[in-house]
Amino acid sequence: MSDITIALIGLLVLFFLMILRMPISFSMFIVGFAGLLTVASPKAAFSVLTGDLWNQFSSYTMSVIPLYILMGEIIFRTGVTESLFKAAYKWVGHLRGGMAATVVLASAGFAAICGSNSATAAAMGTMALPELKKYKYDEKLSTGSVAAGGTLGIIIPPSTVLLVIALQTEQSVKQLFVASVIPGILLTLLFLLTIFFLCMKYPEMGPAGPVSTFKEKMVSIKGVFPTLLLFIFVIGGLYKGWFTPTESGAFGAFGAMVISLAMGKLNFSKLSASLFGTLKSSTMVLTLVISAMVFSRFLTITRLPYEVADWTAALHVPSLIILLAILGIYILGGALMDALGFLIISIPIFYPTVMALGYDPVWFAVLLCIVTSAGAITPPVGVTVFVVKGLAPETPVMSIFKGAGYFLVAYAVLIALLIAFPGIITFM
Repeated sequence: MSDITIALIGLLVLFFLMILRMPISFSMFIVGFAGLLTVASPKAAFSVLTGDLWNQFSSYTMSVIPLYILMGEIIFRTGVTESLFKAAYKWVGHLRGGMAATVVLASAGFAAICGSNSATAAAMGTMALPELKKYKYDEKLSTGSVAAGGTLGIIIPPSTVLLVIALQTEQSVKQLFVASVIPGILLTLLFLLTIFFLCMKYPEMGPAGPVSTFKEKMVSIKGVFPTLLLFIFVIGGLYKGWFTPTESGAFGAFGAMVISLAMGKLNFSKLSASLFGTLKSSTMVLTLVISAMVFSRFLTITRLPYEVADWTAALHVPSLIILLAILGIYILGGALMDALGFLIISIPIFYPTVMALGYDPVWFAVLLCIVTSAGAITPPVGVTVFVVKGLAPETPVMSIFKGAGYFLVAYAVLIALLIAFPGIITFM
């Protein structure tokens, strides 16, 4: 039996284990380790465990993941983002669809210091859903705007997904963070256009709220300063080279603590909850990364990724067609399973292929992040949709999916723009 055949059997076994609802990280680890035993030798398989895993876990760079997660947890648990929501509402709440637009704007602000789609959706949903119901917003639009706004959490830096992509493809975290800023802003604007278009066509979906005075608008801006300052300090300092990505994560977590303490919103119980949440999320992400490394070693030894890359490069079709096919696979994969898990499984297979086609690695990484985030609102496995369902148990889950589906058009437009004009990502 050839190594390529063994690799294909391994992939089938991997998906079979996931169908049986085994956690993705455990599935990858088992298949990867068993594959190494089969293709290489027991000595090589245990060498990966004792050598490569130790090197990966003891890497200074890996500590950036829990640090950024801690920053987002502190901001989320202490409710600092409530001021973001209030400020956004003062400025756009008087428009048709203004409350839903407030959710998107506040989500973008929270995403700039969070890095998690679930936390962003949970934070915004807790504050916004009662207000949306109070102003008689359409159920689908209100829940959909919260779910879609939550996806900004893994596009606008800092982003746990971009961190994982950077680790897997050995790219610069700094470059990926900087490159994702403009696409994140564009997606936010496209979400706003979606809301205003729907409410212009169907006014009953988003009634206008009360008008705020100019003084109230200006006063509300003060509440945005702490979040804006933290974002500028963390991402701006990273861009300017004041500190490394890991150091920026440490400064970000420390800054979140200082801001929360200064606002009187951090106490021992909230700090404990933040640390526990960080431990839980970090363990999940790091386990995925480690399992992906073992699985990737197995695929590399079989040479399946390189055979796929060579076969693809030899096809007599435009590279754009191949790229669209790969993105289609990611969209389908993200719809059928956890998007981050599918991303980690598939990068070792498709990344060499895209590089062989001559595409820019930073551009492709950010594009992957955006496609992955779309999976968070795509049925049947939409992470942020089920977060919103937990906050609004009386709303049918399919209504939330329909509401989130309005925003998939914005994703399609953004992806088309990034493919047509790659400089949107790479010029910075």
